Amino acid sequence: MMKTIREFLLFGMAGLCGFAVDTAVLYALHEILGPFYARGVSFLAAVLATWLINRAFAFRKRRSELSRKREFLFYLALMLAGGAVNYAVYSWLVISYPLVQQHLVIGVGAGSVAGMLINFLVSRYLLYRFAAGQ
Repeated sequence: MMKTIREFLLFGMAGLCGFAVDTAVLYALHEILGPFYARGVSFLAAVLATWLINRAFAFRKRRSELSRKREFLFYLALMLAGGAVNYAVYSWLVISYPLVQQHLVIGVGAGSVAGMLINFLVSRYLLYRFAAGQ
């Protein structure tokens, strides 16, 4: 149980880094691509960042038994579950609230929190389910 809590806290820290990447890329691209297409690109950048951080810290004592390339692709596929929730919350807020339209970071934050638990569960129990040495 303590191991799972530790992993969740490290996953959350990786999520904060992913949030920073997500927000930075979104703000860099939203004038060019608009708030919805730019969010798709920023989400992919955040997935790459969180995968690198999670495999190095949160799940370093676990293994996926996949090559790095396949592991990333599987991670990306799994993150799409939480990403769908994340994007739905973001889109709803951007469409519904002028404040969020002016400050996209609010939508990114709300969407990230909404998808985080789903992403942790699929990472922990599907991708990194084996403890090192098993």
